[in-house]
Amino acid sequence: MALTDPSKRLEAMPPYMFAELERRIADKRAAGIDVISLGIGDPDMPTYDHVVRAMQTAVAENSNQKYPSNRGTDEFRNAFSKFYLRRFGVEILPDGEVMPAIGAKEAIYNLCFAFLDPGDVALAADPGYPVYSGGPILAGAEAVMVPLQPELGFVPDLDAIDPLTAERARLLFLNYPNNPTGAIVPDGFFEKVVEFARRNEILVVHDNAYSETTYDGYVAPSFLATPGAKEVGVEVFSLSKGYNMTGWRVGAVLGNAEAVQSYWRLKTNVDSGLFEAIQVAAVAALEGPADPLEEMNRTYTRRRDLVVETLRAIGVDVASPKGTIYVWAPVPEGHSSTSFAEMVLEEAAVVISPGSMYGRGGEGFFRISLTTPDDRLVEALERMRKHLT
Repeated sequence: MALTDPSKRLEAMPPYMFAELERRIADKRAAGIDVISLGIGDPDMPTYDHVVRAMQTAVAENSNQKYPSNRGTDEFRNAFSKFYLRRFGVEILPDGEVMPAIGAKEAIYNLCFAFLDPGDVALAADPGYPVYSGGPILAGAEAVMVPLQPELGFVPDLDAIDPLTAERARLLFLNYPNNPTGAIVPDGFFEKVVEFARRNEILVVHDNAYSETTYDGYVAPSFLATPGAKEVGVEVFSLSKGYNMTGWRVGAVLGNAEAVQSYWRLKTNVDSGLFEAIQVAAVAALEGPADPLEEMNRTYTRRRDLVVETLRAIGVDVASPKGTIYVWAPVPEGHSSTSFAEMVLEEAAVVISPGSMYGRGGEGFFRISLTTPDDRLVEALERMRKHLT
């Protein structure tokens, strides 16, 4: 073995898909091509003013320069407790049922190390966020992909999961509103999840990244509002998308007290906590006015409608999502996910995400992100209309 050979678990990891997408965009632009990317879901709108002001004040406070506690400040935990009660009707104990996370990605990854041993299984959505499958692999466990069934509203058929696999499973990853499909949770599904988790002694991890980005009057629920959910699961709440804070890396793990405690025990050996000035900013986001969020969702609604209208005009049979910052659409007949994305890139200089990037279950679909400024989005859609009709 050579000095710099990576570990076997790292070798087992596929390249992170968004890194590959960014590389391809850079190559095209280096060749002088004006590429418009509709691929990566990184909000283009600014972080809300009141959040920025809170951060500016907090970062100048000398007391915030010291090591933070992994448990988070009292103000941070209390803000999440009040937010969950106000927004979701869920009682969260600030002492024991909420812990800061350095973004949802860190939380999901570290939950894998807190609960998975070699030989264990994590049930990961297919298609889904790559960390649901990558985290278990890096932890030395096995990720078993559970197809999201379009005919069921892009949820897994829990009854179809092999009993022997369910017996080995320790984690089940879910995410609604869903990335990449834009699906919302069907009525009664979370209740089925609680029963399935209780029967098989599986910890549910619900990635609640998009609950604040919804349309047409839809209000997304928390998994923890489901009767019995706190007995079998935790929820990862991220401020990245709803508050335009992707780069701030702030969120929380909430729910089952014993699971939160295990997450904390791991983090005390991994990192030194979340910068307290960012915790101050998170409090400002959670307790601040709703107007900026409502205005942002109006912008996304306008963009969603424009994307759906254009796709339908070029013959794509696409549904209009009620949540997330994505439009998930079937590729035209005669194309695979990759071949259609390649054609759009080569002919229109527009980047879309092939569904297969999100797992085998994403084949036959593509994803468009709504996080491109209006003028560039309009231009990208006009290019698609011109070159694909």
